[in-house]
Amino acid sequence: MRARLIEMISSDEGQGVEQQAAKSSPAGDEGLLDAYSQAVVSASEKVSPSVVNIEVRYGHNSRGAGQQPSGEAQAGGSGFVFTPDGFILTNSHVVHDAKTIMVGVPDGRRFEAQLVGDDPDTDLAVLRIHAPNLQAAELGDSRQIKVGQLCIAVGNPYGFQYTVTAGVVSALGRSLRSTTGRLIDSVIQTDAALNPGNSGGPLVTSRGQVIGVNTAVILPAQGICFAIGINTAKFVVAGLIKDGKVRRSSIGIAGQNVPLHRRIVRYYDLPVESGVMVVSIQPDSPAKRAGLREGDIIVGFGGTFVSGIDDLHKLLTQDKVGVSLPIAIIRNTEKIIQFIVPGEVKGSA
Repeated sequence: MRARLIEMISSDEGQGVEQQAAKSSPAGDEGLLDAYSQAVVSASEKVSPSVVNIEVRYGHNSRGAGQQPSGEAQAGGSGFVFTPDGFILTNSHVVHDAKTIMVGVPDGRRFEAQLVGDDPDTDLAVLRIHAPNLQAAELGDSRQIKVGQLCIAVGNPYGFQYTVTAGVVSALGRSLRSTTGRLIDSVIQTDAALNPGNSGGPLVTSRGQVIGVNTAVILPAQGICFAIGINTAKFVVAGLIKDGKVRRSSIGIAGQNVPLHRRIVRYYDLPVESGVMVVSIQPDSPAKRAGLREGDIIVGFGGTFVSGIDDLHKLLTQDKVGVSLPIAIIRNTEKIIQFIVPGEVKGSA
């Protein structure tokens, strides 16, 4: 009887192992891979009609040393239509100092583009073409993305049009130094493969929503690529379309977004749960003169609460230059109000 019971238990355990093995069999893996593939396909199909190829010609010696010594230099990049009436977002370094800009749309048409505005401080630029039947990409919210989530890059690397690569969001809140020396904050790091020519193309979610503008790679490394967050781009685009440039003031810091301790939020009854930690301070800057220190967390500026770099950048407009304004900071556990007089933007925020 006991032997029979053991035999039955062993048989049941064997069946359980077989069932578990079936669940983790290649057939189950294929289902996961099919879902992943479908997400990439769906996202690329949604955004690809908005992605454009940009061909740029530069005048004689306009690109400086290392370029063609005579005649015209040529370069290329990517961009994407973000309004149905032909506004295109791309990188500043793709079109800066361009003599002529030609844009190719997915259906094969080519148009000469007008440079609406250029902002080297964030490596973003806006072009415009006058063409019918354009499809605009859907812009997402870069604040809602999380490390590890799927992302897809679309662009024209090395002239191969409409190339799609997929990866994950590797990190958030990175900083890159622009060609002007200013730090570009809130940059997205991804391992979706980027190459020369991808610059200016969209980085999108599995739903096809644009969360970033592909901008740079670290050439000696593999799988380290960067995109400007679309929330930063939205702010920059508004200034470029309105004035042709982004007008800014400066307080002379480099910062990064950090969460606030819950006790500090409750104790001071703050409406924000994060702020801008001062990473470095420029010598002889408004921040230095106002007594800010590295490690201070900015939670308010000019009477408006600040939850991150984007909020602070939006407040540092040209009309703030030379005006004494309150700046609220958390230093250790103490909330302090200082007064600061922003100057003209020269480097960091």
